[in-house]
Amino acid sequence: MVSPCDGTVLHFGTVDTEHVEQVKGITYSLKDFLGEQSWKQNDSNTTNYRHSLLHKPDVGNTLYQCVIYLAPGDYHRFHSPTEWKPTHRRHFAGELLSVSPSIAKWLPGLFCLNERAVYLGHWEHGFFSYTAVGATNVGTVRVYFDKTLQTNIHKKSAPMKEICLGSAVDLKRGDPIGEFRMGSTIVLIFEAPIHFNFSIFPGDKVKMGQRLGLVHHQRFQDRISHEKSDGGYVTMRSAS
Repeated sequence: MVSPCDGTVLHFGTVDTEHVEQVKGITYSLKDFLGEQSWKQNDSNTTNYRHSLLHKPDVGNTLYQCVIYLAPGDYHRFHSPTEWKPTHRRHFAGELLSVSPSIAKWLPGLFCLNERAVYLGHWEHGFFSYTAVGATNVGTVRVYFDKTLQTNIHKKSAPMKEICLGSAVDLKRGDPIGEFRMGSTIVLIFEAPIHFNFSIFPGDKVKMGQRLGLVHHQRFQDRISHEKSDGGYVTMRSAS
């Protein structure tokens, strides 16, 4: 998996509870950020929102997140970090508050307050979401494959609008996804095996295409071999 944009790493790690850290110690609600879980059948009947997102909880997968801040002077386009398929889009009308690190450090729930375009889908390890968060002077978010997205609208008229993208969109690593007018924030929340390793640190300056993390190859191969020996089947491509 590679960085979807140029920017600064605000936070990353596992998502172990119903609240996610936007920076160290300051959180927002996972459910408020992504919205009600209605885009896939929940076979487990769990009341735990975080667990309901997982496609493969029984094979040791968990949720991870990574937050990257694009300053106004950064390259303002954003790209696909890996091979994945977005199947639904949710547009949350909201505020256009600054998402700079200095604000994110003291305002809990900042990413839930701001306007955002949330793309939900899947990759080879299960659930995958990609969110472009609006910010001060960045009410216009353009997504190339989603011509119906209209941002910078009054939140009272349409607080949340959801569309199904179907199976028409297949993204490869590095594919252009869209652009901000100026800087803003990209939030990745995704499912992966427990031995997914990040290659970054908070505060790191990253470039689009730079490695963010990867699945430990040997452990992943051992898990695949074990599942096949038990009669299961998992489609495997090169680790991202």
